[in-house]
Amino acid sequence: MKTIVNISLGPGDDDYDFTTRFMDTDFHIMRFGTNDDTEVAAELLEEWGEKADAIGLGKVQFPYFIGPKRTLEKKSEKVCRLGEQMTTPVTTGHSLRTVGHEWSIRHIQYTFGNNYFNNCRALFFSGMINTPIAEALAEYTDNLKFCDPVIENGIPKLLTSLSDLKKYATGIHDVLNWVPSKSLSNYAMPLRTYNDFIIRRAIINSSIIVVPYYNFYGYLKSCGIKELSGKIVITSTAYDDRVKFLKERGVSVIIDTTPKMLEKVVGVSVLEAMIMVALGKNCETLSRDDLLEVITQLRMDPRVVYPSGEKKRVNRFAFVVHPLSRDYLKKIPPIGIASKILPGAAMDTVEKVMAYSPPFVYSKVTGIRSPTGVEAEGWLIAIGATPKQMLAHSPEFINARLLKAVSIAKNLGAQIVGLGALTKAMGDAGVTVAKNAEIPVTTGNSYSASAALWAAADAVRRMGLIKVTRGEKIKAKTMVIGATGAVGSVCSKLLATAFDELYMVDVHDAKLLTLRASILNEFKDVNVHITTRADRFLSDMDVIVTATTPAPGGKIIDIMQVKPGCIITDVNRPLNFSAKEAANRPDVLIIASGEIELPGEPEMKDIGLPPGVAYGSLAEAIVLALEGRFENFSVGRDIEWKKVSEIYKMGLKHGMKLASISGIEGILNDEDFKRVAGLARKSSKGKR
Repeated sequence: MKTIVNISLGPGDDDYDFTTRFMDTDFHIMRFGTNDDTEVAAELLEEWGEKADAIGLGKVQFPYFIGPKRTLEKKSEKVCRLGEQMTTPVTTGHSLRTVGHEWSIRHIQYTFGNNYFNNCRALFFSGMINTPIAEALAEYTDNLKFCDPVIENGIPKLLTSLSDLKKYATGIHDVLNWVPSKSLSNYAMPLRTYNDFIIRRAIINSSIIVVPYYNFYGYLKSCGIKELSGKIVITSTAYDDRVKFLKERGVSVIIDTTPKMLEKVVGVSVLEAMIMVALGKNCETLSRDDLLEVITQLRMDPRVVYPSGEKKRVNRFAFVVHPLSRDYLKKIPPIGIASKILPGAAMDTVEKVMAYSPPFVYSKVTGIRSPTGVEAEGWLIAIGATPKQMLAHSPEFINARLLKAVSIAKNLGAQIVGLGALTKAMGDAGVTVAKNAEIPVTTGNSYSASAALWAAADAVRRMGLIKVTRGEKIKAKTMVIGATGAVGSVCSKLLATAFDELYMVDVHDAKLLTLRASILNEFKDVNVHITTRADRFLSDMDVIVTATTPAPGGKIIDIMQVKPGCIITDVNRPLNFSAKEAANRPDVLIIASGEIELPGEPEMKDIGLPPGVAYGSLAEAIVLALEGRFENFSVGRDIEWKKVSEIYKMGLKHGMKLASISGIEGILNDEDFKRVAGLARKSSKGKR
């Protein structure tokens, strides 16, 4: 039986003595903690130098990976020098730690969908110590921050990139010119307090915290639930007391780069010592290839610990919102006050000026939880242009603001962004934005179309005026106005799967011909009619979808021409119909598209919908985040109707539901459907 002794500068309360089998070798493993007493550590080294097969040194501060090799603390340096004089192999685990850190990041990234660390916000207490982790993470995100200047030199500034860290390590970074002068030393306590504030704020704003093994509690001494709740902590050798410490502070996930190969958690120095003995090697002859082979054969994967006992993953999204009308601008307090004093012409000016305002974070979104256990959090990023102002400016103007909003989202750590602005205002329906954005984007058009048809189908069922037979197409006439647009074309294709007669209206006649040919090529059992004038067939329609805006000063349709009982689904924002128009036709049902009820207990600022309810375009970004599909999903005008079906199924998987259907003046209940249906029947009888 081989003997491995772990001599640690840590507390003696954690000592252990057990036997185990590892790599076809029987081991007797003992730990001796010296409570930072180097004299005791030296005596133990001399005592076990002749009796142990290998010795692992614990709680020793490792040298930096980059830059000049720092002189170790005196106690660590003394013990390491004594170890170097021993004939028995003595290791700090540095070689296994070097390989293990990088392997841990790559393994977790691959195992969890190959997107776990995508655009994450990671904070390193010491990038100099954890350089391999930083270099691996940098392949998936550039949202990296390092506390080295603050902790090492008292400089109140974080490093914000791996290149900055390397410059700092070699002593050529400009931040080193900030070293506090003697005149500042009189204010040491305020500076220290401010530095603590900088670090705590950085922790709060990060999703991942990388904590070195050495001085673990020292780095986290000022951190509580406020700082660590919901975070992912990457560290090495997470003993039970450290897991308990992090659990008490609400940490969601602990990634331990030291694999748990034995029943008891042991340090990386002990594992390396066991590998050396099993292979018959020492510190000089143990190669990286040896370690790679052992890691592969024994599946020495990093340990993922969920302190609460429940597996948890939180993906991140952002969504660009904009005021739907001038009235929404009045919700901004200064504008709301001014609107009561200023004349209407002045508000015109305010509306124009707001279009030039820079994007800003309007709201944090939390509490979204899928039945699968995955959670999503995100940010609503506002641009100031109303739809009127969007259409009054060039696509380049709008796209430039959207790209600024996407840049904000990226810096916040979002993994996908929903654009949420008018597709028409973007010119090419998000293609330019997607091409220039640093993270994936989606217009939300697929789920908007899906939600619109979802709501329309539910309304048809609840109205009861059209016979619906399960498994058969609905024998009724449906019309899409704005059929060749990004949303309209998808609605047309979806309606072709459900209705036996489809009318498509648009001013782009050539595009209409192309769309009709495409639909007939896919669906043989539908009659498709095309026209540039909605009024030609308006009075015969059972269901109408409006997916465009009218010309300035005009109307999308004359609602007085619509047949009694017609269901109009308005997917446009702002809506094409007013409350007054709806009141003129109480026998017609106008629904405000389809909104989605989000799973979990969502919390966000008011977006003009009931709590927990989102527009289809916002819901698309959330569904993709929950699914981990960080890709340009709905971009361009040629949205595939199969993607609409796909996002619908993904939504169901993650607990998305059709929210209460809203009309022009609010949510519609069963009595509203019965009332409209009753009036429609009376109107139809009166016309006979």
